[in-house]
Amino acid sequence: MNPRDLRLPLALLAAALLAGCSHDDAPATTQATTPAYVAVARGRIDIEGGLLKLTMPSEGVVDSVGAHEGDHVQKGQLLAQLNLEPAKLALNSALAEQQQATAQADALEGRVKSASLRASRLQQAAKAGAGDIQSADDAQESARQAQTELDNARANAALAAQKVAGARYQLELRSLHSPVDGQIVQRMVQPGASVSPAAGPIFVLLPDSPRIVRAELNESFVGVVHDGMAAEVDDDSGSGMAPLKAHVLRIGEVFGASTLEDDPQVRANSRTVECVLSFDQPASKTLRIGQRVFVKFDPK
Repeated sequence: MNPRDLRLPLALLAAALLAGCSHDDAPATTQATTPAYVAVARGRIDIEGGLLKLTMPSEGVVDSVGAHEGDHVQKGQLLAQLNLEPAKLALNSALAEQQQATAQADALEGRVKSASLRASRLQQAAKAGAGDIQSADDAQESARQAQTELDNARANAALAAQKVAGARYQLELRSLHSPVDGQIVQRMVQPGASVSPAAGPIFVLLPDSPRIVRAELNESFVGVVHDGMAAEVDDDSGSGMAPLKAHVLRIGEVFGASTLEDDPQVRANSRTVECVLSFDQPASKTLRIGQRVFVKFDPK
């Protein structure tokens, strides 16, 4: 090949190399990057008020259990019941006493009316000179005595009514009803077991309430997080759960030790404030109470 034929390709190659060198020598431009999040925190899934621990209102022997673990119950649904016979007997006795007191009061009302009418007539006759004044006074005294007996009978009837109310209340205390709609998480009682309010809960109930996040906000982030701030909630276990949008409901006023930090030394030396967040959309019930999450606070 003629050397003259190589001049053009070599010249083009040299020009390309020079152009490349000129680009490499140019100073690199730096672009400031804005951090995606202003604060991060560990948290856990919860509900307002937490789980409900239900105890039997009265002591006795469990006669029946109307709910099992995993059951969804309605407000007012019967969960457990003690033997009702002692309370029923007490109520029947109170009702009989009330009936007797009421009948006695009713009878005395008729007697008071008759005595008052007789005393009034004798008093008028005595004033007109057609009757004995002593008889009129005696009739007036009899009417007052009858009225006193009626007042006592009415008081006894009222007391009997209170006994009936108390007996009904004691009967109600022998049944445990669900205070809210929810799911039975744990059941710790069987028919035949002896229970009492002091013996501890016999059911643990998860109310049908919206899920929230209780995050532990490190003291270094307290100044940059505020009510209403947007946040992103991820599963801390790395399960691949899609991030959920949330916002800050409130920030606590009291510092405390971390309970979610795994490192004992960090946990002992760090101070955190509780930060409660609400999900922007109703969170799925697949978010279990106590589940750990990671919260990232959006500066927007």
